[in-house]
Amino acid sequence: METMKGEVVLNIPSEKAWEMYRNNEILSKINPDLLSAAEYIQGDGAPGSLRLFKLGPAIRNYVNESVEKIEKVETGRSVTYEVIGGDLKEMYDPYRVTFSFIPIEGDNNVNKCIAEWKAEFKVSAPATPPPEKAKDAALRFLKSLI
Repeated sequence: METMKGEVVLNIPSEKAWEMYRNNEILSKINPDLLSAAEYIQGDGAPGSLRLFKLGPAIRNYVNESVEKIEKVETGRSVTYEVIGGDLKEMYDPYRVTFSFIPIEGDNNVNKCIAEWKAEFKVSAPATPPPEKAKDAALRFLKSLI
């Protein structure tokens, strides 16, 4: 299994970033070019829930949609998904992603956090490169949370 990570600094508290990321209505409006819609198709965001992400035109030539099963939630901090359907599932199996929102300590950083994207994956289709495009799209989207 391979691992890939990336992170960005957001100019909002980690609690606000967490709330925005978990709210489908807000998430769908942040950057529709990258993510046009998010919805829970089963459950409410707890482990075992299924969440559908419909990607926007900026990355549709790479991935159209992704169905993800929530595996683990650390409230206010991170959520881990396993991709169970969509284009990424055809390229990588398994493909597991964790989004984390980590407070930055210090007096001048009260309203900042680190948003981290981490993927664990195994390439399943021949000649499929590591998911650099997924990483770049995720980090560009996370930057939109500010």
